[in-house]
Amino acid sequence: MEIAKDKQPSKFTVFFENFAGKITLVSGKPISFLVSLAFVLVWGITGPLFNFSDTWQLVINTVTSIVTFLMVFLIQHAQNKDSQAIQLKLNEVVAALKGASNRLINIEDLSDEELKVLKSYYDQLADIAEKEESIVEAHSMEDARENQEAKERADHKPQ
Repeated sequence: MEIAKDKQPSKFTVFFENFAGKITLVSGKPISFLVSLAFVLVWGITGPLFNFSDTWQLVINTVTSIVTFLMVFLIQHAQNKDSQAIQLKLNEVVAALKGASNRLINIEDLSDEELKVLKSYYDQLADIAEKEESIVEAHSMEDARENQEAKERADHKPQ
């Protein structure tokens, strides 16, 4: 299967990707919280100057409503992108692991009912594993190195 390389995203898509990425990064920084806190403090302090008028209250309500409304879409976009990237990485891990079931690739597309059936299967496996071995038992670094060396040998085998 070949990935289509010739399809270019629209200018708006490129702009939105860049804009959403930057806003998401900036909004998660401590300085963003401090700026927001400063805005709320200034608003609160100026209350007596404006006699706590309806207009004074409308300022904070309007600003917070607009920011919240827009941030929902930016944060959801970032979350969707992160989720998709994580799913693709997990799919790669499943596909690369010898003995792993390729049927698990793209299971996020299954219905809730199908996922429940699959979960019950893994619950049964967990019950079996719990009876067989200690839950605190872990693989050693040597096991990890041997596994990595086996993968490297398999990668360098002539086809």
